Amino acid sequence: MLGTSARLLRLLSLFQAQRYWSGAELADRLEVTARTLRRDVDRLRSLGYPVNSTTGAAGGYQLGSGPTLPPLQLDDEEAVAVAVGLRTAAVSSVAGIEESSVRALTKLEQVLPERLRRRVAALHGFIVPLGGTNSAAVDAGTLSTIAGACRDSLKLRFGYQSRDGSSSRREVEPHRLVHTGRRWYLIAWDLGRSDWRTFRVDRIEARLATGAGFPSREPPEGGFAAFASRSVAYSPYPYRAHVKIHAGVQQVAQIIPASVGIVEAIDDHTCALHTGGFSLDSLSVWMALIGFDFEVQDPPELVERIRVLADRFHRATTAV
Repeated sequence: MLGTSARLLRLLSLFQAQRYWSGAELADRLEVTARTLRRDVDRLRSLGYPVNSTTGAAGGYQLGSGPTLPPLQLDDEEAVAVAVGLRTAAVSSVAGIEESSVRALTKLEQVLPERLRRRVAALHGFIVPLGGTNSAAVDAGTLSTIAGACRDSLKLRFGYQSRDGSSSRREVEPHRLVHTGRRWYLIAWDLGRSDWRTFRVDRIEARLATGAGFPSREPPEGGFAAFASRSVAYSPYPYRAHVKIHAGVQQVAQIIPASVGIVEAIDDHTCALHTGGFSLDSLSVWMALIGFDFEVQDPPELVERIRVLADRFHRATTAV
């Protein structure tokens, strides 16, 4: 039988692995009597762990949340995952969490066994962050406030800077946060415009104000993911293209993320791509590099621009 200290650690690990346990299940796992289990639960409570209990035939125990964060028990796989995540977060696009991530990583690596340190080093050695000036950092506090308002269905008021640099005040019902890999976006119902809108979080003022609650609302057509994709990959651009691609939707979706284009199946061998760009030239060259044959359905000026570029490429190869 496990000693008391070891048994407490085992009990804590069980609580953190599964939200609810019946008393009989826990006693069986620990190979103790119900009376001993109750004493062990009381010891955890005295150490600051909020363990809730219910009585009766279906009674059991559940680890709750308290006013302070108690120590966590992690298995090997969880410890490796957290360490790699913290190293990545230390150079993330979320401003303000780098220092906290480094402090947390230092604490974790101090207690990692050598075998796990080697695994973390090996994994992180093959992770290449593709940062750059286009990856706008966002304030961690702003992100946290927005996420909480989405969770609690609280209205938000904030200043917002549009793409052309003009500023406006917005009051919205926040519903979802979306991360494309480069930027964070808020999907919200704009009360002033009576419509769904997508806001770049790095353009939202850090001084947000939460307001009253709001009732649930039907999501935009196609759902939040589809709306975010349209807002990011298609709607903002001055040139928008509808293209038929001669490849299956799964093949195309593997190389075109939702933040770049909207891919829809036509049949088993063809799909439709809706995408946008700041110029006809950039759209033409990008589509030529997709790797599949395609037909431009719209706009006509894109078809003409591709013909001009094709003639230019042809002359470049025949002149040699």
